Amino acid sequence: MDTHAILIMTIPALVALGGGILASAWKPDHQTRSLIQHFAAGVVLAALAVELLPEIEREHAPGLVLVCAFALGSLFMYGLKLWTLRLEHGASSTGGNAAGLGTGLLLATFIDVATDGFIIGAGFAADGATGTILALGLSVELLFLGLALASEANAGWRIIAISGALGATVLSFSLLGNVLLSGASPAVIGGALAFSAAALLYLVTEELLMEAHEIEEKPISTLVLFGGFLAFWSIQLLGR
Repeated sequence: MDTHAILIMTIPALVALGGGILASAWKPDHQTRSLIQHFAAGVVLAALAVELLPEIEREHAPGLVLVCAFALGSLFMYGLKLWTLRLEHGASSTGGNAAGLGTGLLLATFIDVATDGFIIGAGFAADGATGTILALGLSVELLFLGLALASEANAGWRIIAISGALGATVLSFSLLGNVLLSGASPAVIGGALAFSAAALLYLVTEELLMEAHEIEEKPISTLVLFGGFLAFWSIQLLGR
């Protein structure tokens, strides 16, 4: 693994920490958070459509492997969703124990972030450009995640500590994914990327946009979504 790849992998970790530091001093209102979520969704959609799916085709993995890997990724994220909902329901039915709810949802968040890290590592194992694009795209999600911590913790130091731990998690799993998949066959790398595609699709449809739609939207939200897509696509096109 070259130094350049490691440096790029540290970007999402630093962004996650920076989001937590920002959240300790600034708590955006619901409308601002919705716009941030729309922009992040546009960026992740662009990463999926512009970089990840074409890279999967370039790996020339068997179609059956890709289909099964995508299905497995879908089931994994679906299971994570059910588990999170169960934690929320259990906390509310026992009187809304804030500490238990926070611990359960925080664990689910760490699993989600670890998956993001593995996606970045898989991208670098496939191609350096793919890893870089995915790292930059998922950094936007991690920035929002850091800002979102303000609603889950009261003390500024706790927000910073949690965001730092999330940053360490995404970096660790990026390195792990790269080590495990480096030199792997096209079928293995293609399968890992197809699994990753399902995870990213879940991130956009079931996390970013669903949370963004919990409040009454303004028409500009749609423009911000396309702006996020265009911003990422522009970086990819101009970086050639």
